[in-house]
Amino acid sequence: MSRTVEERQKKKTRGRSVKYMDYTLLIMIVLLLGFGLVMLYSTSAYNATLKTGDSAYYLKKQAGAAALGFVLLFFCVKMDYHWFRKFAGLGYAAAFVLCLLVNFTGKSSNGSSRWLYIGPVSFQPSELAKVAIILYLATVISKRPKAMRSLSNNIKLLISVLPIVGVVAYNNLSTAIIILGIAFIMVFVSSPKYLPFVLVVLALAAVAALFIVVGTSGGAEGSYRLERIMIWQNPENYEKGYQTLQGLYAIGSGGLFGKGLGESIQKLGFLPEAQNDMIFSIICEELGLFGAISVILMFILLLWRFMMIALKAKDMFGSYLLIGIMAHIALQVVLNIAVVTNSIPNTGVTLPFVSYGGTSIMFLIAEMGVALSVSKDMQMDL
Repeated sequence: MSRTVEERQKKKTRGRSVKYMDYTLLIMIVLLLGFGLVMLYSTSAYNATLKTGDSAYYLKKQAGAAALGFVLLFFCVKMDYHWFRKFAGLGYAAAFVLCLLVNFTGKSSNGSSRWLYIGPVSFQPSELAKVAIILYLATVISKRPKAMRSLSNNIKLLISVLPIVGVVAYNNLSTAIIILGIAFIMVFVSSPKYLPFVLVVLALAAVAALFIVVGTSGGAEGSYRLERIMIWQNPENYEKGYQTLQGLYAIGSGGLFGKGLGESIQKLGFLPEAQNDMIFSIICEELGLFGAISVILMFILLLWRFMMIALKAKDMFGSYLLIGIMAHIALQVVLNIAVVTNSIPNTGVTLPFVSYGGTSIMFLIAEMGVALSVSKDMQMDL
């Protein structure tokens, strides 16, 4: 008799959605951000003192942007994530216009224009483009899931993101690569036919390899289009390879457990702009191999939570939002660490939650708010 009652209860509750938010994900976000702020201060204090007289200059700006990001996170968590679908097309168009505008009126830094100024506030539209692409693709794929079974529709969808990729690539190739990577991964996951995508990747790899071999064998060492590749191969032979070498020195000198927090030598003017793309090398120097592995494990746990939410999301739109966010974080982490260790040519990619960048940290935290909003509606069987 008791078994019959128990079975009835299971039938009543099976598939029922439970109000829940992924607090594990929230804790991971706070831990990564807290670690990032500590390492940012440790890395940037010397440089900030020389430039501004305030050792906490970069820390204050990053913390301010993070605070604004948490305001956006709170807003995203409170909103039903389906509400954002209404603005998918508008977001794509706005990101395209802003990225186009920055090529003509943006502030130039290190030979490229990437920032727009709205009054006293600087803004990097390419960071908005990453979020816009995720929202746009999640909306299109979730509305037409059957269409994604066709290879021609997959190609058309990828072609639809090329305009914004091209506009961003004009001044920011690394971000354009990430945007295209996000799009490729989302469309790849949506398609049941994996072989064509594998063939495309192999073809692109073959073209890239041919480009490198032909370029280097032709003696075009001074060629601008091969400069980064030549620096990657032999950084000691080029003036622009100085940053790469100093980063490798920092990694090598850290040993197993590092020199100690705040004890880095390379950040004292030897490694240029250490608080930006190369901050992982300072982590290795101060915290050693143990610290580097710990950081990588934190990102792996973060990606694992994204995957769990994507698998248990209430609908396809929520799942693809998480797939896009997961692709964004994974690509940036892999590319940043690969660049710092000189495994690939320098692309200027920041380490999420750790590298200095106000626009980047603000939109990253806002993305986390979207992920948490999806987690509230996860399907939990009672």
